[in-house]
Amino acid sequence: MEGKMQKFSTLETWWMLRNAKSSCSWARGIWFTQATPKFAFMTWLSMLDRMSTLDRISKWNQRIDTTCALCKSAPETRNHLFFMCAYSSQIWEHIARGILCGSYTNVWSEIVSIIGDETMERKRLFCVRYAFQAVLYAVWRERNKIIHGDKLLPLTTLKRMIDKGIRNKITLMRNHGVKGMGELMQFWFLTRV
Repeated sequence: MEGKMQKFSTLETWWMLRNAKSSCSWARGIWFTQATPKFAFMTWLSMLDRMSTLDRISKWNQRIDTTCALCKSAPETRNHLFFMCAYSSQIWEHIARGILCGSYTNVWSEIVSIIGDETMERKRLFCVRYAFQAVLYAVWRERNKIIHGDKLLPLTTLKRMIDKGIRNKITLMRNHGVKGMGELMQFWFLTRV
């Protein structure tokens, strides 16, 4: 009888049931060693465009105002919020311009391409990936504060907090002896232009 197995194999059963999908080009840019889990998880949701941005919420409730809570000048979509919005683009530029230099961009698809570039120098790649996640997380928190009636942090304060958080992460990595990242703090300071 065709298709009948002589001996049961879990592996063969798995391959028969598995719905194979193509590999995800951006996954390594999010799920990397030394990533902060809550940052990575939120970034993963953003990559899938599953964050509760106002454009997505409006699909459930037509009467909702979709204007961006941060800049109040355009509809809130993932691509606008990260990093076309006047508020978030200033934060992203402050943190990322020195790391990316000539390849700096605030266009979502281009940033996704950059964080997935495995040919980039290891220190630079870690910094841009971690900065991307830290800024995403911070912007989302500020956006939620506004939505729930709180006040925005001043831009200078938020920029300092993100920078300090990244420096704390680098210090932790150095203290834990992460290989190949010995000069990471010096590299980070060189990017602060």
